[in-house]
Amino acid sequence: MPITSSAKKALRNSARKRVFNMRKKDAVQGVMKKFKKLVAEGNKKDAQKHMAQIQKTLDKAAKTGLIKKNTASRKKARLSAVIKKMA
Repeated sequence: MPITSSAKKALRNSARKRVFNMRKKDAVQGVMKKFKKLVAEGNKKDAQKHMAQIQKTLDKAAKTGLIKKNTASRKKARLSAVIKKMA
């Protein structure tokens, strides 16, 4: 347990940031899961529409440092390649 007041404050801030980061991470995973479901159903139109939401979510996560910029870019590229492959 923290002893000094600054350590106590750091613990509070860390807990607050952890909750925030987990919410953002869950949001990213949620949009990815929905996209994979649309792809599995073969629904190309809805998958393309949902791609904008995915890009927005990934860019926000990268901007806040939740994931790295290149990771977000790689995920977007792979998902757009999946859409292109769909008939």
